[in-house]
Amino acid sequence: MDVKRVKDYIYWLYYQYLLVTCSYVLEPWEQSMFHTITVTVVAMVVYTAYVFVPIHVRLALEFFSQIFGAQPKSSV
Repeated sequence: MDVKRVKDYIYWLYYQYLLVTCSYVLEPWEQSMFHTITVTVVAMVVYTAYVFVPIHVRLALEFFSQIFGAQPKSSV
């Protein structure tokens, strides 16, 4: 791929983000605070999903397998 096209596409995505969040009207220090809070919240959501979603999926599969007649695993 052309590096210039990728760079332009990333800039375009960033400008779309600025337009959608209306953060282009903020002062520079307000933008940095806004971006810091946004990145922190997104990181917390990703971490929480990474840690807890697999546990809940496994428990749901065990629950539904017991309901629909699968044999329970032996604890021996």
